Amino acid sequence: MKYVNSYRCTVCGREYDKNDNLYTCPKCGDTGILDIEYNYEKLKKVINKSYFDNNKDYSMWRYRDVMSVEDSKLSETLRVGWTPIYKSNRFASIIGIKELYIKDEGLNPTASLKDRASAVAVIKASSEGRDVIACSSTGNAASSLAGNAARMGLSTVIFVPERAPQGKLAQLLIYGAKVICVKGDYRETFQLSKKAIDYWGWYNRNAAINPHMVEGKKTVAMEIAEQLKWKVPDWVAVSVGDGCTIGGVYKGFFDLFSIGLIDRIPKLLGVQAKGCCPFYTAFIENKPLEPTDENTIADSISVGIPRNPIKGMNAVSRSKGTWVVVSDEAILETMKILGSCEGIFGEPAGVAGLSGVMKACREGIIKSDETVSVIVTGNGLKDVKNALKATPKPIVCQPNIEELKKYFVKY
Repeated sequence: MKYVNSYRCTVCGREYDKNDNLYTCPKCGDTGILDIEYNYEKLKKVINKSYFDNNKDYSMWRYRDVMSVEDSKLSETLRVGWTPIYKSNRFASIIGIKELYIKDEGLNPTASLKDRASAVAVIKASSEGRDVIACSSTGNAASSLAGNAARMGLSTVIFVPERAPQGKLAQLLIYGAKVICVKGDYRETFQLSKKAIDYWGWYNRNAAINPHMVEGKKTVAMEIAEQLKWKVPDWVAVSVGDGCTIGGVYKGFFDLFSIGLIDRIPKLLGVQAKGCCPFYTAFIENKPLEPTDENTIADSISVGIPRNPIKGMNAVSRSKGTWVVVSDEAILETMKILGSCEGIFGEPAGVAGLSGVMKACREGIIKSDETVSVIVTGNGLKDVKNALKATPKPIVCQPNIEELKKYFVKY
């Protein structure tokens, strides 16, 4: 926290002391989500490219000086971050662009990008002497919190809509979470979690409320920049639900730009599923976000009422990016192509960003001479049911070579 200046409300712009234990702006209420402001002039004196060249901590904590965390327990957490970024061998040529880089967040400890926020949550909760952390989630934030909290000896209460995929539910139960399956959609799940957190006083990990969660998510952008030798791509594509992740991606690039480590902020491509696209609709119709149905297989971005709309919209507009929507059918096709061409298995929400890149290339939004990085936010094993929809059925054969020969002749 030594380089943090203050909290600033994204609605009214009021500043608050960094030592105030705040989630949201006292004046604006729940809509007044806070930004954490840094002293970039001080940071410039200690952080440069050599600082990272000599840093052997290959986890998200290598960026701890630009995060709102204390150092005392960082070594006790799961090893989150420094996930691989792959230069595409085949996909870039398929979609007709210069270069494509795939950031595989499915290789985090609980198999999603949400580990970055949850690792921060358990550190903050521990520093405040809390022993119970809670959140609502469509799945990944929940499982990441449960796993990271278990590592730190903290208890979790998790609220998920009853449609949560079995893979994510299994993770929650294995990690020892107390799981509340809410008979309703995500908005009802969120509201129940908020009431319960307020009533019992648990530490709140909900990223749309707690400003420190974005500080964890932003490290994915910092890694992309560093892993590409500080030459950021023209575009970075992000699948979007609540708006917290794309807000974090923008914040990461903004911090690096403000320190002087990169010379520009890449354009952000916000990608939503056609069956649940409040950000896209607000952008196209140039009006405030309105509630929408939650009707997509991409459960991690199936959020009808985004809880972080300002940061989500600002991330795209300030980066001079844009929004696109993709169908569930396109998402399933992208899962199959990504797996067969690059060996990367993403869940539906995880590959939605790449599906959006394909569409943006077809429509001329992304030009053939531009470079793109896409963040695959979660592993495909999280949702095996939908993964099987994307693939042909296996061959069923008797243990007989002659019968097998017939199959291959037909094939």
